[in-house]
Amino acid sequence: MLEQRTAAPTPIVRPPANGDAALPARPVGGRVQVLPNRLPAARPRLARLVKRALWSLLALVLAGAIAYGLRPSPVAVETAAVTRGTFLVTVDEDGRTRVKDRYLISAPLAGRVGRPTLRAGDVVEQGEVVVHMVPVAPPLLDPRARVEAEARVEAARAAVSQAATAIERARAAQTYARRDAERQRSLFAGGATAPQMVEQAELAERMRSEELASAEFGRRVAESELRLARAALMRLGSGSVEVLPVRAPVRGRVLRVLQESEGVVQPGTPLLEIGDPDALEIVVDVLTTDAVGVREGAPVRIERWGGGDILRGHVHRVEPSAFTRLSALGVEEQRVNVVIDLDAMPDAAESLGDGYRVEVAITVLQRANRLLVPLGGVHRLDEGWAAFVVDGGRARLREVAIGSRNGGEAEVMDGLREGERVVLYPTDKVEDGARVRER
Repeated sequence: MLEQRTAAPTPIVRPPANGDAALPARPVGGRVQVLPNRLPAARPRLARLVKRALWSLLALVLAGAIAYGLRPSPVAVETAAVTRGTFLVTVDEDGRTRVKDRYLISAPLAGRVGRPTLRAGDVVEQGEVVVHMVPVAPPLLDPRARVEAEARVEAARAAVSQAATAIERARAAQTYARRDAERQRSLFAGGATAPQMVEQAELAERMRSEELASAEFGRRVAESELRLARAALMRLGSGSVEVLPVRAPVRGRVLRVLQESEGVVQPGTPLLEIGDPDALEIVVDVLTTDAVGVREGAPVRIERWGGGDILRGHVHRVEPSAFTRLSALGVEEQRVNVVIDLDAMPDAAESLGDGYRVEVAITVLQRANRLLVPLGGVHRLDEGWAAFVVDGGRARLREVAIGSRNGGEAEVMDGLREGERVVLYPTDKVEDGARVRER
């Protein structure tokens, strides 16, 4: 009888779930045992950890980049330092130079002036003739006026002849009266006549002498009328012409020639201006509100006069009377003239002349060792003042107290320290704590 044996089942080897490679099976007691490979199974786990770390790092980098890109960028600002120095308040205006002592030469009488030979800049001495004046030419005569003038001449000649005849008649009467008086005196001496007859004869002699003198005066009047009638027919070149020389009152230079051509002028017509251009002063008109703070002797800087150096001067006088002037916008302004003397005239400024434009800065307030901030670094905050101070790359709003101000700086009384930097002309992007960067 055949013995039937049952074959042992063949073990099924499956790969491990974790993907580790299976080891060769070995029989143990009729069974096959599969031993896992421990070293190769650790490698996939490490790869997964590295991959997770890389993805996490990438996510962090992306998140940081997004956060960096979304954060506000620093505001670009201009800054200036708070400094210590001398604080000046000045009145800045345009002025003009002028000669201190000028002399206007005018026509003393009505007449015709010749063409002047002097020009602006010529030197004249005291008493030198600067212009000649001659009488005005008589008017032209029309035919009727000429006939009338000739008739007056004939009448004047007849009057002269009549006066001569009267003189002869008076002379003959005087001769007769003189002889009669002599006869009466001879008869009175012989006792042949009365004294009254002698007196009558002497009286007649004196009367005839007076009549002769009167006739001679009449002839002179007639001759004068004849000359007057003849003068009406004369022209300017028909005889000698009177010339009146006009002389310079002082030594100096000709500033302007006001009458450049020959012509007829009336009394008081300006002809020339004479002065010394080396003796200059500056006149500037300022607002009366600014002139209140200007004192005599105040220092003055003269700039933009055409040279590179700054000229120095001082206030000589503030005129007491103001005047009204229209501004460029058509607004009426009350202004007053301030006269400035130059302290010294450098060689470069010798070319300055009368009426030149300059810019002056008159000092009305000067304080030494003061804390100063640019005027663009402070702004109004409610009823006071404030400034943005740059601290660690951020703008910090700080209240400050300021004193006097000028055109570019303000005097700091409290709130700022020397060396701190403030933001100039801050925009609406600059806030307290905002990140800023200097340009």
